[in-house]
Amino acid sequence: MINDMSTHIEAKKEDVANIVLMPGDPLRAKMIADTYLNDVTIINNVRNMLGFTGYYKNMKITVMGSGMGIPSMGIYSYELFDKYDVEFIIRIGTAGSYTEELDVYDTVLVDECYSESTYAYCQSLKKTHVEKPSLQLNKTILKTAKKMGRKLTVAKAHSSDVYKREEKAKALVNDAIQKEKCKCVEMESYALFHNAKVLNKQSACLLTISDSMVSKKKTTSEEREKLFINMIEIALETALEL
Repeated sequence: MINDMSTHIEAKKEDVANIVLMPGDPLRAKMIADTYLNDVTIINNVRNMLGFTGYYKNMKITVMGSGMGIPSMGIYSYELFDKYDVEFIIRIGTAGSYTEELDVYDTVLVDECYSESTYAYCQSLKKTHVEKPSLQLNKTILKTAKKMGRKLTVAKAHSSDVYKREEKAKALVNDAIQKEKCKCVEMESYALFHNAKVLNKQSACLLTISDSMVSKKKTTSEEREKLFINMIEIALETALEL
């Protein structure tokens, strides 16, 4: 039977909650579902982009991977918003630090992101290199973190199309750090924020610093999959307030 909901997600509409937490890594989605949710059902296996729906303290929540990069996040977030009537997506991902202010394991709430990407223009002819999350959702996240006694740093992120740059292109990173005052770098928030604005939905991005370009500290892939719990727990508790 062909699913007329989505080319990339096999779930039925009723399988998906109106609140979705989106790590980049589908294995992190599985870890969150296994650790924090009850009555869990796997809702997506297509391309191994694992998705799960379950209950966190009686709140129905979906956790699903976005994959890496702006195009991948663009596909999945758009289809969740548009085809499945999802109202809220909170990205929970990793980032590299551009500054001494942010060290490994610090948790960041993105208040805007800068990108060299042409995604917004190609998607809707919007001429902008800066996208912002939903103000109200960010306020709820900050309020929740304060209530939990959890530390959050609000910062502007560089949402990059490229992970490794040739030497001659590295000036673009310096522009992002200096001119745009970006404090960390990741690869998905620009598409998420744009899609939410286009479709009149709400989005936010919580990040854990996985490596520092200042101190040169790095985390392992196993640590990134299993130990970045602060942002996960803040996102889950925020869902209860929505």
